Amino acid sequence: MTAPAPTLEVEAALARRIGHGPRIVVGVDEVGRGALAGPVAVGACALLLEDGREPVLPEGLRDSKKLTAKRREALIEPLREAAHASAVGWASPAEIDEIGILPALTCAAVRALAALDVEIDAILLDGDVDVLTPALVSAAPGTGRPVPQVELRVSADRDCASVAAASILAKVARDARMVELDALAPDYGWASNKGYGSAKHREAIDRLGAHEHHRRSWRLGSAPKPERTPAPVPPAPPDTSRESAAAPALPGVLWDDQWHPQDRKERP
Repeated sequence: MTAPAPTLEVEAALARRIGHGPRIVVGVDEVGRGALAGPVAVGACALLLEDGREPVLPEGLRDSKKLTAKRREALIEPLREAAHASAVGWASPAEIDEIGILPALTCAAVRALAALDVEIDAILLDGDVDVLTPALVSAAPGTGRPVPQVELRVSADRDCASVAAASILAKVARDARMVELDALAPDYGWASNKGYGSAKHREAIDRLGAHEHHRRSWRLGSAPKPERTPAPVPPAPPDTSRESAAAPALPGVLWDDQWHPQDRKERP
């Protein structure tokens, strides 16, 4: 069953909610979050919407994971022509190791938005957690521009045309970067695996060790992930009443960014 094409319904509603007149809505999406090697890339596609008038986007636009490499590449120029502006932001493996994957993705997103060099009214972000607004607020004094509204939507890369376009921009750019890096270290197969954890990629890491373009803080080779030793449970306080004292709750790990493979597989 063919998935329905993404539309601009959410973007148009967002522009109307902000007010009359021309509004710039930017779709944002990331690629490379679950890879073992190479940078993360964040695409940004800015669209100009004005009082019901919408840009005409190319036929066949879909989330990048639903398209072949050939189809993604064919869409790049039509997308750039249809967009008001487009850009890709990056965060390197060294940055991922230093600050973690979520802050690195946020840095890459802020860089992509800055590279658009337009005054943005709203940003449409795939997901349900807004990690972008605090970074935009911090950057706002230096730009002299107001902080755009951030709208969250789960599966926006599937449903929203601006985000699908951003995913294609990021995917094509990152794939090209991994092909370039493959020339520096051909034994890891980055031209084909794009830095993701294929069996051959992990075997090469076992044999050759990690390269400077690997995310060295991650579990890289083929060895099983080590078992975590459970944290010791503090003893319960003395029972000072007739009712038994409840054992204190232990804090849970909400996010472990040392190893987080992506949920949905990207097409090579």
